Amino acid sequence: MAEKDLSTGRKMAELAVHALEDKKAEDVRVIDISGISTLGDYFIIAGGSSSPQLSAMRDEVDERLGRAGFPVRSIEGDDHAKWILMDFGDIVVHLFDRESRLFYDLERIWRDGKEVDLTSKT
Repeated sequence: MAEKDLSTGRKMAELAVHALEDKKAEDVRVIDISGISTLGDYFIIAGGSSSPQLSAMRDEVDERLGRAGFPVRSIEGDDHAKWILMDFGDIVVHLFDRESRLFYDLERIWRDGKEVDLTSKT
């Protein structure tokens, strides 16, 4: 993959992580999948405690990346979903309620990827 693509994916991932942090997302994880998959450069996995929080997280990520010129390609999951998937091309954002996150355990499934810390240091 070209260097430009990776830096664009990283910028998108950073924007998404900061948007999630602003909405108090739980246990935000970023997994670099660029070396193991053609699905994108990064998977971002975050938890929320309720459907309204997941919706707020989805809306904030969509707005923040959209303003930066990275429109969402597709969103799966509605205001009552326990898992919302947002595909931005270079990144895929997964938003889960606590129970669904434990059940699907994407961190285990994608353990061959490299976890990257893009969280704000406060």
